[in-house]
Amino acid sequence: MTLFRLDSSIRAEGSVSREVADTLERAYLEAHPTDAVVRRDLRTDPVPVDAWPTAALAGFTPEDQRSPEQRDAVALAARLADEVADADAVVVATPLYNFGVAQQLKMWIDLMITDPRFAPGTSPLAGKPVTLVVARGGGYGEGTPRAGWDHATGWIVRILADVWGGDVTLVEAELTLADAVPAMAELRPLAGEIRARAHQLAGSAGADMARAVVENLTSVA
Repeated sequence: MTLFRLDSSIRAEGSVSREVADTLERAYLEAHPTDAVVRRDLRTDPVPVDAWPTAALAGFTPEDQRSPEQRDAVALAARLADEVADADAVVVATPLYNFGVAQQLKMWIDLMITDPRFAPGTSPLAGKPVTLVVARGGGYGEGTPRAGWDHATGWIVRILADVWGGDVTLVEAELTLADAVPAMAELRPLAGEIRARAHQLAGSAGADMARAVVENLTSVA
């Protein structure tokens, strides 16, 4: 069995989304220590900026008339799609950047959708457990000054659940910049509580995903 993990933070050290995803991965592997983990890090191995438009236009071009660049982009989309399609469980970890989807994650999703298996209406993740880990530097909950400013989380859930059909669990951490921003100093105790709760939820999500994978395998057998 295979767990696929995608990280999109531009930070290698100090990334809360990575840290929380680590907790989830450990919990999953405690239940399935021999399972494979396929990791894709969009910080160290980003999707080329021209891959999506090239692959998208290739979809309107007869295969025997495609340029070498189009063939390469289509092949890359297929490799990315293989990683997710072949997995039994999926984890996507991302920060909120500038109130929206991280650019590198958006490019990955856009390119994935050019693969016929991940096009709208296909539900390639149907029945598979998927956890989305989101880290936000500020507070975006109801009643806060920036309530409604998170334009990423809902969209990503829409892709993972409604377009791709995954059984999505959301793990969120907020106020992650409190320790680094003097103006947020009074929020540091709350930020610590939220972070600890995110780790707790991630651990539970990892264990739940491990159980779901076994249940899916048993139902197929």
